[in-house]
Amino acid sequence: MVSKTNEQALESTIEKYLTGTCLEEKDKIEDEVPFTQNHGYKLGLAANFNAHFAIDTQYFWEFLENTQADELEKLQKTGVDWQRKILERFDRLIKKYGLLYLLKKGLNVDDAHLTLIYPAPLASSSEQVKQNFADNIFSSTRQVRYSLANTLEEIDMVLFVNGLPFATLELKNPWTGQTARYHGQKQYRHDRDTSQPLLQFGRCLVHMTVDTDEVYMTTKLAGKSTFFLPFNKGYNFGAGNPPNPDGHKTAYLWQEVFSKESIANIIQHFVRLYGSSKDPLNKRTLFFPRYHQMDVVRRLVAHASEQGVGNTYLIQHSAGSGKSNSITWAAYQLIEAYPASSTIPGAKTLERNYSPLRLSTSLPRWIYNRFFMSVEA
Repeated sequence: MVSKTNEQALESTIEKYLTGTCLEEKDKIEDEVPFTQNHGYKLGLAANFNAHFAIDTQYFWEFLENTQADELEKLQKTGVDWQRKILERFDRLIKKYGLLYLLKKGLNVDDAHLTLIYPAPLASSSEQVKQNFADNIFSSTRQVRYSLANTLEEIDMVLFVNGLPFATLELKNPWTGQTARYHGQKQYRHDRDTSQPLLQFGRCLVHMTVDTDEVYMTTKLAGKSTFFLPFNKGYNFGAGNPPNPDGHKTAYLWQEVFSKESIANIIQHFVRLYGSSKDPLNKRTLFFPRYHQMDVVRRLVAHASEQGVGNTYLIQHSAGSGKSNSITWAAYQLIEAYPASSTIPGAKTLERNYSPLRLSTSLPRWIYNRFFMSVEA
């Protein structure tokens, strides 16, 4: 069987894995695709993207109406254009504080409080908490016309949660000489208008350039000065990704990283906006984990949950690979780790976290200063 390697084929591959269908096949699907381990996103349509507010209006309102009708009713009773009021309030706050702040804190409009994402449940969470998380709407939209100045400019793919964009993707095809390492980064640096709402700093959590072999990311588009980091697994103690006998080398991105639970975990426990809220947003720094950082933290937490306390770990990082953040993320999440069973060492009950770890009182001061004291969102 001949592989399809053009950009459109890569788009449809990612979209089909996330949603269970794709634009090329959507007319063949009569019913909504049921949730499975690989599916769960909804198929977004470019026509529903509002470039001024940088949201998918269909899923934004659908989420709020399905989950918080009582809060919306408070605004509907005022008799004003309540939808416009919500959007304008959202726009003012996201320009000042960024998307991460609103995802964590929610949106206050008059006497109504709107939750913009429900967090992933813990082991001891109630059924209501689990249902709330299931009510989140994750969606994938291709060929998004993001620019108010040039309405024909398109970004290959944008991923949303409840209508709010958390990732943009530019896809490339190495088989025709187009790579993420060079052409994708060049496109973001030179061909994308970063003054447009979607690409303004803090409005979206991460921007990625992707081909079938490699992934690169940045959290801040700054024209020619944009700095990209690899988001690869590494191979043979070096750069790149290992061969994948089942498909593209970068399939881990949409099969693993972009799962609902993974994205919720990244938003809740990894993405951090450093600096004071008194500082202008574009003067602050947004940290998104690289793959190796995310992977090592998740493996540590999983091992501690399954094997209990008292183990010793040796983790090798190369120079400049973000060791400090990896340590901080690991310490922070280990505090909240739950035992997989009541019989493992250190477990007291499945209804409470690992207090025997005592990380809250033994963390080095630099970790507190770097993480707990300096992060506001």
